[in-house]
Amino acid sequence: MTFTANDVKSLRERTGAGMMDCKKALTESQGNVDDAIEILRKQGLASASKKAGRVAAEGMIAHQLDAKARTLAMVEVNCETDFVVKTPEFSKLADDAAQLIATQNPADVAALLQLKVADQTVEAIQVALVAKIGENIGVRRFLRTSWNDKQDCAIYTHTGSKIAAAIVYDDPNKKMPAELARDIAMHITAMNPQYVRQSDVPAEFIAKEKEISLASMADQKKPAEIMEKIVAGKIQKYLADICLEDQIFVKDLEGKRSVSKVLAAIDKDIRITQMLRLQVGEGVEKKKEDFAEEVAKMMQ
Repeated sequence: MTFTANDVKSLRERTGAGMMDCKKALTESQGNVDDAIEILRKQGLASASKKAGRVAAEGMIAHQLDAKARTLAMVEVNCETDFVVKTPEFSKLADDAAQLIATQNPADVAALLQLKVADQTVEAIQVALVAKIGENIGVRRFLRTSWNDKQDCAIYTHTGSKIAAAIVYDDPNKKMPAELARDIAMHITAMNPQYVRQSDVPAEFIAKEKEISLASMADQKKPAEIMEKIVAGKIQKYLADICLEDQIFVKDLEGKRSVSKVLAAIDKDIRITQMLRLQVGEGVEKKKEDFAEEVAKMMQ
């Protein structure tokens, strides 16, 4: 069976593979398009498998906020280089994944990969993209939340979509300005609080910090009650640093008011109930390139 240039073009459009790969697949399948697609899929799977071990610490955070359904989804999709982030195919994968998370509420990434966009699973789209672009690409993690009709949600995505944060908050009197809600989400991207308020901090976490502080002061010749007061002060300062409500609001003009005081000045009934934050590559150990060593190997 023969094939034409249009067949190659059509196969490329259907699979996203390179022109030469499509031509080789059609040659191998003797012009049978369905067999050629299967060949490319197998090659894509092999290609994806080879690339899966490579570090993918670049990427983007995509989100889907549905005010009517009162749901928010945030997803981190990774690749190896920032160049790929700017491609429309990569952005579409991230946006489609966010929409599926918001509307279908998968239990985890494995479940998300089996959901379909049109007639293809997210996993198949991901594999095809790996084959086409030649980088390790994949959905790493996601967050999803919802709220009731007495609450609202605000999200901030920093330029370049490398980091995003959101808050869900009680606002029974509808006094929270949308801009302020967004600014608090922005504050979270910048200051990275670990908890909303001190009452959210686990007791065992505080106990461990107390133990560490006391151990670090073991050589000091001070009465036990004085040591307790010093440690209590240290822990209080530490908690103020890691809890959103106690942090100094980044957009406070005088740099004095905490987030809780800014909110209380508007309405004492406004209360942040959830915060979400994702940052691209957080916790991923990036490979350090040694170009001198690489050149030396090439010269051998």
